[in-house]
Amino acid sequence: MHIYKYFFCCLLFVACAEKNNDATLNNVPSFQPEIVEGRYNVGFLIMDGVYNTELTAPFDIFQHTKFRDGIKAMNVFTVADNLDPVLSFEGMRILPDYDYTKDIIPHIDILVIPSAEHHLDTDLENENMIEFVRKVGTNAAYVTSHCDGAFVLAKAGLLDSVSSTTFPSDIAKYKKMFPQLDVKSDVLFVHDGKFITSAGGAKSFEAALYLCEYLYGAEIARSLAGGLVIDWDLDQLKYYSTAK
Repeated sequence: MHIYKYFFCCLLFVACAEKNNDATLNNVPSFQPEIVEGRYNVGFLIMDGVYNTELTAPFDIFQHTKFRDGIKAMNVFTVADNLDPVLSFEGMRILPDYDYTKDIIPHIDILVIPSAEHHLDTDLENENMIEFVRKVGTNAAYVTSHCDGAFVLAKAGLLDSVSSTTFPSDIAKYKKMFPQLDVKSDVLFVHDGKFITSAGGAKSFEAALYLCEYLYGAEIARSLAGGLVIDWDLDQLKYYSTAK
């Protein structure tokens, strides 16, 4: 009899433990970053398959602006179409800050579109995402993309009247898919109007630093680069810009 009672207690303990584990996994506390008034709000669009570098490179550069005095620094945050963990292409699990389908999101001054695994195909069929990009991109002060993030901006119709670029080996497909675009090849990034599109990869750092130099000047850009041990000299880079 004692054996049966012991066995029953063990089963009950295991069931409770599994229930508690499930509750822990399904009730991850929500987190929203501090939004400081008077700063640029920078929203990063993320989804499954996002590439680490094209997300973290500009995120790091922009986040470090809050440690510089005398400038309009940046609030950085991520947005996705739900709050479930996003699995990057390289396997990093990321919790989005905001669900753009439900949450009240701070006005986005700078929209960043990192590349993701399916930006050349199925992501472009996501009408809710494309409409979000179109709406936010239209109202933002600046819009940036890295690597194939340009495909999303092009699909949203935001690049029709400006020059742009994308990942070098996808230039041909970019031109074929969007023949109306003025596409620049053999450059690290393109700045036309309020749009900055980059080749992506590690060069996402350069595109982000370029925007910082454009907004804050060369001294601040060099300081931000130095904080991340990056050699920065805009005059040595191959890029295209219509900015005066």
